[in-house]
Amino acid sequence: MTQYFQFISTTRNLWLSFVLTALFVVVIFPYLSAGVESLDARLDGYSHAEVMAALEGYGADGRWRYIWISLILDTIFPLLYCSLYAGLIYRFAPREALKPLAYLALIGGLFYLGENVQIVTMLAQFPEISVTQVEWANRFTLTKFAFSCLSMVLAALALCYGVVKWAYNKKSGTAA
Repeated sequence: MTQYFQFISTTRNLWLSFVLTALFVVVIFPYLSAGVESLDARLDGYSHAEVMAALEGYGADGRWRYIWISLILDTIFPLLYCSLYAGLIYRFAPREALKPLAYLALIGGLFYLGENVQIVTMLAQFPEISVTQVEWANRFTLTKFAFSCLSMVLAALALCYGVVKWAYNKKSGTAA
């Protein structure tokens, strides 16, 4: 995994993952959602009744579109943003002992992919969706958000540390 972290933490790959992540958030997902809130965007989770109402509201075509988005685009997206967070944490960790915190971003990505499997399963099984299935999907969604938020905060702190260190070194004339 060290090679992977070294690869994603290069300047070129950090910029690439940042630009592609931003493209997904600002352009691709808003365009494809057409104003419909997806289940995986609900920060406070969802109940069985909410899932049934949402999937009914999507209609058959909307459910197939959601399956396509989840299987393709929503698989690429967590790979991008988790690589961005992990790369920032790994590259700018103030101490070597903190670099393993980059794994938290990858764990969050695994929960994101697990959430996608749960949601695609519910979309494909509609209307035969059990309360247990929804509870599992909801757990994956909430856990994904917990890891994503934690990773985002750690990445932001690491980046801030890196910027301050760079500015200090530049001011004092020492090598970075």
